[in-house]
Amino acid sequence: MKKLPNTYVIIAALIVLCAVLTWFLPGGQYVTAEDGTLSYEQVDAVPQTWQVFSAIYNGFVKQAGIIVFILVVGGAFWLLNATGAVDAGIRRFIAGIGSRDKLVLVALTVLFSLCGAVFGMSEETIPFVGIVVPLAVSLGYDAIMGLLVVYVASNIGFSSAFLNPFTVGIAQGMADLPLFSGMGYRIFCWALLTVLLCVFVVLYARKSRKEVLERNAQEAAPLTARQKWILVVLLLTVVALIVGVTCWDWYMSEITGLFLGMGILAGVIAGFPANRIADELIAGAKDILSAALVVGFASGIIVILQDGKVVDSILHAMQNGLDGTGEALSLTAMYGIQAVINFLIPSATAKAAITIPIMAPFSDLVGVSRQAMVLAFQFGDGFTNMVTPTSGVLMAALAMARVPYAKWLRWIWKMVAVLLVLGLLLLLPTLFFPLSGF
Repeated sequence: MKKLPNTYVIIAALIVLCAVLTWFLPGGQYVTAEDGTLSYEQVDAVPQTWQVFSAIYNGFVKQAGIIVFILVVGGAFWLLNATGAVDAGIRRFIAGIGSRDKLVLVALTVLFSLCGAVFGMSEETIPFVGIVVPLAVSLGYDAIMGLLVVYVASNIGFSSAFLNPFTVGIAQGMADLPLFSGMGYRIFCWALLTVLLCVFVVLYARKSRKEVLERNAQEAAPLTARQKWILVVLLLTVVALIVGVTCWDWYMSEITGLFLGMGILAGVIAGFPANRIADELIAGAKDILSAALVVGFASGIIVILQDGKVVDSILHAMQNGLDGTGEALSLTAMYGIQAVINFLIPSATAKAAITIPIMAPFSDLVGVSRQAMVLAFQFGDGFTNMVTPTSGVLMAALAMARVPYAKWLRWIWKMVAVLLVLGLLLLLPTLFFPLSGF
């Protein structure tokens, strides 16, 4: 099999390609009027040349928060692992569950999918990847299994969300729809996709598992008092993360501080001197540095397109391409456009702000319900999150799992293709059946 290029080579090629496009595409921008409506106007494009190098710097500035987050959380987990408590706890857990490991994987899949569907779990999955991937590996699976039950599951929930305020709430508000209306069909979509993912998890578990359970069970020594207290700290950290995100609107800075505090406290409980705590934090940051750099490099793709003034003109051209199509083709096209735009604008909130005001009145003209248009936005935004290199969350999750982007792309693209087809099949009933809210 031909080896895929290095992740940095792929990103560099995309940056150069986008710079070339700025020489041929017309410039444009969306302008917000006083009444809040968006209108498109042409402006001069700004062809990019040597900016392919400065775009990387600006990409790092743009994603500085998530880069710092990766380095700090990576260092904190390195320090936590240095105490030996997590490894010992995993071994005791494995010895306790025996042959029920697949049930645990399915339960985690449902849990993280539900979190994505209810409160839009996205960046918050990154530290959980650091927890679940070692568990999956110790159970005899690979790191991709950990990503599957955490990152992919939360994306499935995010894509078919029924209470996510960052996708459903914002999109419905901009489309003048009752907040969280049409929930019944969304719950059906979420349940169907989650069940299918659980089936895939079990099948993948049967295929990929290595025989290590017996060895781990034999090596499961009783936990020391220090190890028990460190695991309590880890559990309290996870609880604090969930409560902080759902009740207090915590984001990157608070979560970063939380896990840094967890790592330091774990080191203190383990009896590490101050110098060793600092050394372990630095070692962890060094270990994950290369992967963290990918986030900054990938952000340079968007910087080039934005600085070249061509992002909005690309969106406008896509919107014009919908004129004159029928209901089914229009809905399919809107779905496809949202999926493509996700490579340019990974943020669901920003994408909704730009596309929903355009898509909503257009859906009225072609006879597609605004509710169906919002669902097309959800599916298009969510599924391609798992492959777009401009997604800081994807790159951070891969960094935590130590899985190269090229390897991940080779593994996940078939699943994403299947999900895109399933998304279209789930959209079509909104045109032909009297669904509540649609």
